[in-house]
Amino acid sequence: MKFIVSSSQLLKQLQVLKGVINNNNTLPILDNFLLELANDELQISSSDLETTMTSVVNVESNDTGSIAINASLLLDTLKTFPDQPLTFNAENGSTIEIISEQGKYDMAYFGGDEFPKAPELPNPSSTEIPSKILATAISKTIFAAGNDDLRPVMSGVFFQFNTKELTFVATDAHKLVKYTRTDVTAETAVEFIMPKKPLNLLKGILNSSDSNVMVEYNDTNAKFTFENVVLICRLIDGKYPNYEAVIPKENPNKLTVDRASFLNSVRRVSIFSSKTTHQIRLKMEGNSLNISAEDLDYANKADERLHCDYQGDDLQIGFNSRFLSEMLNNLDANDVLIEMSLPNRAGILTPIDGTAQGESVTMLVMPVMLNG
Repeated sequence: MKFIVSSSQLLKQLQVLKGVINNNNTLPILDNFLLELANDELQISSSDLETTMTSVVNVESNDTGSIAINASLLLDTLKTFPDQPLTFNAENGSTIEIISEQGKYDMAYFGGDEFPKAPELPNPSSTEIPSKILATAISKTIFAAGNDDLRPVMSGVFFQFNTKELTFVATDAHKLVKYTRTDVTAETAVEFIMPKKPLNLLKGILNSSDSNVMVEYNDTNAKFTFENVVLICRLIDGKYPNYEAVIPKENPNKLTVDRASFLNSVRRVSIFSSKTTHQIRLKMEGNSLNISAEDLDYANKADERLHCDYQGDDLQIGFNSRFLSEMLNNLDANDVLIEMSLPNRAGILTPIDGTAQGESVTMLVMPVMLNG
């Protein structure tokens, strides 16, 4: 097989696909890109057996064929070229010749039939989602997903689609995010849990896309198709916890505060908190919010006062500053509402402004026990 392709176009696609490849693969063939040529279209795939991603590049050719080339070697080579046409020629058995303006390079290759085939999705359900909405849903939730191998269902993002709305949920038992869109719906009610790795790959590409994403799914796999990219991944098996049950419904204490000021205060004060608990204390009295932290081991202490709008009983509650910072950082609002009931019940963060039509986001953070 022989084809001519733009070096920069090829590099751009390969850099996206490289994200699928693991550093330590059980099968050596998975260290490779699969190149499948069909006349003027070159389809490139990468896989880790759980996730397979495919992209199409336009080339000059009348040939057909498939080979697998070492991903790192090909990428390292392409990164050194200025934009130019490259000729790939694999007509002499076990090596492919790459011809550039600077010279010639021979790379070993494997037969394309050794590369594992991507799974088929028989009789899938499908939903079409604008790429910007899906990218936002992923970035608003994925940071809250867990990393516990013993609880795999909580290490992904829960997709809950029905005829009224699409809901995306992530939790690690300390924090929870629920992101809902009523401006996009599915034809039937369906639930599945997406692993983090393919979602991170999608998030990186979708931000620069303006097309719609066709999402197809069955009991075991999901498939995302948009522009010239197809991503197929195995879903996380198991039942997602009943997240609605942990969101407190009665929260009489309501704190409204400027998000940026609050985030900056939390970041500053947390520098002085315990390095093991990262605990900060919020004390609400009247229209003032007191944020403090103390590291008893080193006698470090910080105390700040913020103007706020507070309605409710005087309250002191402790939070992990890292969780609180992450949540405030992932909201686009100018002002946030924090609803609380008791010092041992979760706090709920919602944006007051900055949300699109049909968009809602609820963030929950568990408290930590206050010292003294």
